[in-house]
Amino acid sequence: MPSVVIAAHNEEHLIGSCLRAIADQDFSGDVQVVVSANGCTDRTAEVARQAGADVVDRPEPGKTAALNAGDGVATSFPRIYLDADIILPRDALSSFTTRLGSRAGCLAVVPRRRLETSGRPWAVRAYFAINERLPVFQTGLFGRGVIVLSEEGRSRFSTFPPLIADDLFLDSLYAEKERAVVNDVEVTVEAPHTTRDLLRRLVRVRRGNAQMRAAGAADLALTVRRPQRWSWLIDVVIPHPRLALAGIAYVSITLTAAILARRQVQDTARTWGRDESTRSGGS
Repeated sequence: MPSVVIAAHNEEHLIGSCLRAIADQDFSGDVQVVVSANGCTDRTAEVARQAGADVVDRPEPGKTAALNAGDGVATSFPRIYLDADIILPRDALSSFTTRLGSRAGCLAVVPRRRLETSGRPWAVRAYFAINERLPVFQTGLFGRGVIVLSEEGRSRFSTFPPLIADDLFLDSLYAEKERAVVNDVEVTVEAPHTTRDLLRRLVRVRRGNAQMRAAGAADLALTVRRPQRWSWLIDVVIPHPRLALAGIAYVSITLTAAILARRQVQDTARTWGRDESTRSGGS
């Protein structure tokens, strides 16, 4: 029986659709759903309870603490960590479970992602025209809103550490041969609606990367991906010259985010620091 853990902060407009998609899965067995509501000032917990989920309602905001609280309630495997704004297609759970069991040593699987950029300004569309073609996003566990671990895979760590990038942390735990992308399952990831919102998201990513590098330096068990600073040019623009202008936008936005990320900020491990522009959908 899979256990789905959803860390949710003020997600009343999205959590209903997320939970309905789980309930509508083409999966023969039972599914445990745990919604770890944290620091919510809306009806997230109430909507989740009405949908039949096990709810942990914590007054303090913070995603990693919420994930740990949800893990404390989850009882079975595979363990699915799902963002509240991701809608799983009907065959997702069956496909994830089958893929984990189909290859010895496969400990973590993710779906392929589709970036939704329609209606966004040119700068946002240009940035993701490069981003979605980067090799690291073809095989990494991050940036998809869902990561599925086998019981053996979950045993690699005790609890989520207080880091911003929980998906990057999970990515660091598994070698290439221990992970897989389930291409039969596609999830839609919403791009930020404005360039400013994109910068906010990238600042959070940069800080998460910096935390991971620091953690990796202190813990030899973490295999942190080395930054590929020229991948945008070597792997994307040179093979696709028509994306040269998008490459300029990509570099400009990336450098701006790097500068902003160096500024003094509050303790981001206790806050979400997320892009709110993609969280205005109906429940």
